Amino acid sequence: MQTNDALTVSQLNATVAATLASSFPMLRVRGEAQGVKRYASGHVYFTLKDANASVSCVLFKMRAQLFDRLPREGELIELRAKVTLYEPRGDYQLRVDGWQPAGQGALYEAFLALKAKLTDEGLLDEARKRALPAFVKTVGIVTSLQAAVLRDVATALARRAPHVQLIVYPSAVQGAAAGAELAAAVRRASEHGEVDVLLVCRGGGSMEDLWCFNSEALAREIAACNMPVISGVGHETDFTLADFVADLRAPTPTAAAELCATAQSDWLEELASLQQALRSAAQDQLDERQQTLDHLHARLQAASPSNRFALQASQISGLRLRLRHAAQREFAAHATTVSRAKAQLRAPELNSYRQHLSGLAKQLTSASAKSLSKQESTLSSLAASLQALSPQRVLERGYAVVLDAQGNAVLAPQAAGSAVTVKLARGEQAATLH
Repeated sequence: MQTNDALTVSQLNATVAATLASSFPMLRVRGEAQGVKRYASGHVYFTLKDANASVSCVLFKMRAQLFDRLPREGELIELRAKVTLYEPRGDYQLRVDGWQPAGQGALYEAFLALKAKLTDEGLLDEARKRALPAFVKTVGIVTSLQAAVLRDVATALARRAPHVQLIVYPSAVQGAAAGAELAAAVRRASEHGEVDVLLVCRGGGSMEDLWCFNSEALAREIAACNMPVISGVGHETDFTLADFVADLRAPTPTAAAELCATAQSDWLEELASLQQALRSAAQDQLDERQQTLDHLHARLQAASPSNRFALQASQISGLRLRLRHAAQREFAAHATTVSRAKAQLRAPELNSYRQHLSGLAKQLTSASAKSLSKQESTLSSLAASLQALSPQRVLERGYAVVLDAQGNAVLAPQAAGSAVTVKLARGEQAATLH
């Protein structure tokens, strides 16, 4: 080997790491956990061993936080892992993707097979899943009467949505017969149709403990249920077929209780907001109608016969006064002229002027009388028109006016039972609207 053909240690380890990654798919390995330790970084390191060999394992933080616990010291476990090389030290190790107590491999394979079957039938399709109703009045729960979950759900609902009624459909949640009991309880809830949302709940446990929630019969009953179903089985890291088929999966039973119904405080807050919006809209409508009423009142006042009559009467009074003043000024001017003429005219001329002045006075008086007569005739005509428009005359023609309790005219239909007064040409009559 030439010196310039030699690999560095880093190159060698990188080549080995690449070879391992390409040569080994994700595999399952069984062994006993030893030296399990979580570091400050959140990563978990341990050794997997059997009677003749051991291998280092690492469970990185992002995967470790998906499990509710770590492998116990000396526990027989089964890993899903990739073969890798820690290049800085050249140590070969398993990078763990998931783990479970040993003996669950066959169950897991059965789970995957049934999941694939239901997927092919469309039972797991998101498109078939239903949204929860906006307002929930009654919630059903399928669980054991002895389970702490029942108390947790009831407490959560009482705290968050005390207006919601809880109905329990009892069933075993563990054991060989539990799957059939759970399916029957879901079917019973669906047939009764007395709840808005159905919860299927159980606390945490091993894969064997939760296996009844992988029942094919239960999955089919959940899919056929007449109301939306929320699955709250185990802890956040636990998954069952009930979770995949349900309309909504909750990480815990308590979370299922919180998801199934909107909090009462949220409804009260929304109600207060709607009430404020309604009050504001009503006030805006009232202000707008009041403004329209003011404009109509102003127009009515301007067109009122009584106002026009008063205006024309005032104008006639003014004309009379101006006519009187004009006549007085005219007479005073002629009187002054006569006084001046007396001193200048002889007796015959004075008599002639007096006669002329008397004639002028008669003409002035006649013209004033004719003008006054014409104005009085106009005034009488206006008074007759006003009288014809009088509301009393309208009532005397057989009409009536309906007044509300405040004495205002009723212009639109009123609520049944409203008390009104019917005003006639002669007298009034109390009445009640129907």
